[in-house]
Amino acid sequence: MRRRTAAVSVVLAAAALAPAAGPAFAAAPAAHGADRAALQRALDGVIAEGVPGAVVEVRDGGGVWRSGSGVADLADGRKAQPGDRFRAGSVTKSFVATVVLQLVAEGRAGLDDPIGRHLPGLVPDTAKGAPVTVRQLLDHTSGLANYTDVLLREKDPVHTVQHSRLTPRELVDMALKEPRTFEPGEAGKWAYSNTNYVVLGMLVEKLTGTTLDKAITRRIVRPLHLTGTSVPTSERLSGPHLHGYEQFPGESAPTDFADFSPTVFWGPGNIVSTTADLNRFYRALAGGKLLPSHLWREMNTLHDTDRGESRKYGLGLESNSGFCPGEKPVRGHTGSVPGYNTFSFTSADGERQITLALSKDMTKTPQADTAALKVLSTALCTK
Repeated sequence: MRRRTAAVSVVLAAAALAPAAGPAFAAAPAAHGADRAALQRALDGVIAEGVPGAVVEVRDGGGVWRSGSGVADLADGRKAQPGDRFRAGSVTKSFVATVVLQLVAEGRAGLDDPIGRHLPGLVPDTAKGAPVTVRQLLDHTSGLANYTDVLLREKDPVHTVQHSRLTPRELVDMALKEPRTFEPGEAGKWAYSNTNYVVLGMLVEKLTGTTLDKAITRRIVRPLHLTGTSVPTSERLSGPHLHGYEQFPGESAPTDFADFSPTVFWGPGNIVSTTADLNRFYRALAGGKLLPSHLWREMNTLHDTDRGESRKYGLGLESNSGFCPGEKPVRGHTGSVPGYNTFSFTSADGERQITLALSKDMTKTPQADTAALKVLSTALCTK
């Protein structure tokens, strides 16, 4: 039960988290790539630790390597394939942040604008009169409570929300009924809150005059030809995909979370994608195809977090120095939603890139976590 409680907290409180300015991700390919046989052994090791299926794409000096291990569907035994779609969780935050920064580049909003300038009355100033700004929403320094902490109070929260229908305003209102974590922008304070990205999704809709899914599709998915990526508006996960599973104590069989409400993680964690598409997205982002250079630098301005010395956060990007100790931190984002755990990271010099998706998250064992780290370190580390 402790593992379930902690893991559910991570999933609902992070909907999936997790990542300096400069040429991160953008350097020329390395002369040599990671050992492919070692990568496959590491991937198979994740399955040996109880994860039903895993898919991966690695890009480095050895070219592109894609693979799958385990099964995509426990019901029919179909093998996991590298092109299978999956729920990418908080990797969504990088997409939303990119759209917001594009709107900043177009002069429709400023990073330091109070959010009330664009969404009057949605997020009141604090008792001390401090407003929440766009930048503070992007980098989790707003002090807004996390609405998913409220959802955690439900009995059996994951099954309860699987088929629920919630509006963005309802999600924000849940958070606003809770005490503020700290004053907006308070020095030295940081707290991951999915509420921030619900508000940002509402900002995108206000500034573009269209829905969040259409804005992401128009500005990122279509220009980059991300053929396996979508922002779903229905519960169904269509096309060839990984079924995501969790098996809680007392259950005779795992629950399939492939079909899931599109409203619960609207904004912070609802994108569906593939390993190839996520790698393409982060390469395009770093390569200047989506943002002007000064806003790419803003995105990579990293803050200390409450998640240990190894993890820092920018504007919808995280860095992690724990994957490759002694080397420069990798950058990208993680994602966790029921049934799915995603990692999409690039080495600081841009020479090595990986997206890894697992079909279990909350109820996977510490041994499975260690096995997943082995895949990541094999792909990303030089030593």
